[in-house]
Amino acid sequence: MNWWLLSYPLLGIFAGFIAGLFGVGGGLTLVPILFMIFAAQDFPVDHVMHLALGTSMATIVFTSVSSMRAHHAHGAVRWDIVRAMAPGLVLGTFGGSLFAGMVPTKPLVIVFTCVVYYASLQMILDFKPKAHRQLPGAFGLFAAGGLIGIVSSMVAAGGGFMSIPFMLFCNVVIHGAVGTSSALGFPIAVAGMIGYVVAGWGEPGLPALSAGYIYLPAFAGIVALSVLAAPYGAKLAHRLPVKQLKRAFGGFLALLATKMLWSLIG
Repeated sequence: MNWWLLSYPLLGIFAGFIAGLFGVGGGLTLVPILFMIFAAQDFPVDHVMHLALGTSMATIVFTSVSSMRAHHAHGAVRWDIVRAMAPGLVLGTFGGSLFAGMVPTKPLVIVFTCVVYYASLQMILDFKPKAHRQLPGAFGLFAAGGLIGIVSSMVAAGGGFMSIPFMLFCNVVIHGAVGTSSALGFPIAVAGMIGYVVAGWGEPGLPALSAGYIYLPAFAGIVALSVLAAPYGAKLAHRLPVKQLKRAFGGFLALLATKMLWSLIG
């Protein structure tokens, strides 16, 4: 029996719970852990980071739907922003995932760790930019979506670490920014998943049961339980001091990224 198969549902519980508790996409948590699990199974070094990114991005398709429905039920999604940013998000994410498939593992890990350090610093400092202006026009929102999509695809994240500060800067209220970010995560995840499948299709040396850069056993195991665990994390978020927990989780993210970087360099 392949005991590694048991690790994926457990990882799904952890990632789903964390996503519900902190309101972040599972990608920043999943990628470094999947990277270490895949490396421990002796997956090809040239593909291990791409597989971690692609598999993580595919799982976000399902977790983003669950989060989006919950926020929509509370009237917290600005669908006008979603419609304006979605085309740029799709193009940026798809293009970024194709580009990521061509980047060697080491530079890709360095890019990922830099973004994770930035996201963890946001959490530790509880960063909320002061509002200075209104939302830009249709082209500005399209361009912002494209940039967010490119970065999100490179790190397999739902984009909340960029889209929420952007919307707060443009005078969108915090609940609306968080809810809208959850909806923006869906087109990012779908375009990114397709991009990683296309980028990895036919690549030699990928493990069996891979669809491009998506490792299907990990994808299925994580999705099966992450969607079930997320509501429990969200429920607990209303009972605990989330600001302090976010700071602790920010430190945890930085440690995960450092461990992944060290294992690659070492």
